[in-house]
Amino acid sequence: MTWLFMMMHNFSKSSSFNFNRSSSFNRRGTSLSVGSPRVNVRPTWVSRHLPVITVVGYLVMLLLVICASYSFVIPNLKLSFHGDTSLDTSAFLDTCDVLDGTWVPDESYPLYNASDCPFTEQGFNCLDNGRTDREYLKWRWKPRHCNIPKFNAQTVLEWLRNKRLVFVGDSMSRTQWESLICFLMSGVADKKSVYEVNGNSITKTIRFLGVRFSSFNFTIEFFRSVFLVQHGWMPKHAPKRVRSTLMLDKLDDISNQWVESDILIFNTGQWWVSGKLFETGCYFQVGDSLKLGMSIPTAFGVALDTWASWVDHTINQSRTKVFFRTFEPSHWSDETRRFCNVTQYPTLETQGKDQSIFSDIAYNTVKNMIVPVTVLQITSMSAPRSDAHVGTWSDKSSVADCSHWCLPGVPDMWNEILLSYLLL
Repeated sequence: MTWLFMMMHNFSKSSSFNFNRSSSFNRRGTSLSVGSPRVNVRPTWVSRHLPVITVVGYLVMLLLVICASYSFVIPNLKLSFHGDTSLDTSAFLDTCDVLDGTWVPDESYPLYNASDCPFTEQGFNCLDNGRTDREYLKWRWKPRHCNIPKFNAQTVLEWLRNKRLVFVGDSMSRTQWESLICFLMSGVADKKSVYEVNGNSITKTIRFLGVRFSSFNFTIEFFRSVFLVQHGWMPKHAPKRVRSTLMLDKLDDISNQWVESDILIFNTGQWWVSGKLFETGCYFQVGDSLKLGMSIPTAFGVALDTWASWVDHTINQSRTKVFFRTFEPSHWSDETRRFCNVTQYPTLETQGKDQSIFSDIAYNTVKNMIVPVTVLQITSMSAPRSDAHVGTWSDKSSVADCSHWCLPGVPDMWNEILLSYLLL
């Protein structure tokens, strides 16, 4: 700004000089005019205020230049930030709610080819199973007030070096686990250096799956625990309708294997429905007491209290970052889950699927915990994506599926949000 004041000062002096010289010339001309009448030359309003008008003009021009620069530079800075993780983004999550946004078209997606990834479950590879439209692959989640950086797989691989990342939950958790592995595989030169630690194929029945990235010395593991708490068989003297119970006050007996991880991501919800519980003869139990009249939401809250207590008393918060991913909405046409209508594009009307009592319970549980837990609230962001479910493009085409998601697809965005919390 110093140069501006110097310029205005010099211009003011110059203007004053020119005006005075003109006045002197007029006076000189008057005195040399013989016989001419005497004329009083009065400066006009414009001439008197010419320096001020000039300065104001310069200021207006400067303001226009600044505004034009702002409108050009700032959007380009945002575009540079999207996909450039080398920038200082330490305050990114403090200033932006990444979960408040909308889906926007993006031709740079998908992030990987599922057919090139040996860890994609065949039932989730919709393109390979006959789906012909590709519009569902071309959407990106856009927060309203920022951009989620598009991370380079090589950058994430280096960040995960020597770490242990663990997913715990149901098949939706396994889908997210597969998604992250396939994204990271795109950055690995030697594909054979990535392998399942027990040589297992990816199936829905195995309780533990672990994929090791040997070149980077880290593992990404999945533990199947659909309720998080322990499932037990029929207790003695139980009514005939009771075939098994959920022990709400006892965490899953494989929970000791979740400890000593660097990143721990939990989820549960899909199995907390009457069809998976009461209709199969499964009821709730606390201690030795059957809770035949307990509602599912109440039982879910008790189970999460048990999980929270375990986390608070078991997890070393100086080492382990804990996440809880919320309930994923399904898009069945009716409550019987017999009719599945996969749309071609995301829907505008979420029909209440952006809300979930299970997500609300998770929030209320986490806010009272000792160990910090980050809630990945993917319920509302996933609600419009009725276009991205497996539908009939699974390995069992005769059975429609409006619960699980195609890969690549929506779970990739869950992982991009997870990575933004981890790396920024």
